[in-house]
Amino acid sequence: VQLQASGGGLVQAGGSLRVSCEASRRTDSINFMGWFRQAPGKEREFVAGMRWSGGSPYYGDSVKGRFTISRDLAKNTVYLQMNSLKSEDTAVYYCAGGRVIASQRTYESAYNSWGQGTLVTVSS
Repeated sequence: VQLQASGGGLVQAGGSLRVSCEASRRTDSINFMGWFRQAPGKEREFVAGMRWSGGSPYYGDSVKGRFTISRDLAKNTVYLQMNSLKSEDTAVYYCAGGRVIASQRTYESAYNSWGQGTLVTVSS
């Protein structure tokens, strides 16, 4: 399965941006989709995740209340809507998929497919 991330760009602090991740196909090897990000000089961190089947999404502490993850089953696409962006949100954003147990969602090793990353730059 290939994951294609898109939608990154330059935005001013306080602004909004939506990034997308399209899966080439649905497969039983992926039941959970996540978004991670990696800022310069920092480790990759979990941002948000949800099951393809729906249910409550999960968010990292730093983005709760500002970011929203959603999915469109017909388009095999997961979205990350980012509002009230801050300069510290500047990072390369990666989407990932796998057969993930919710308790393992923050671990990169739980995911078996990764998108190429899309750069989000927030100017202050």
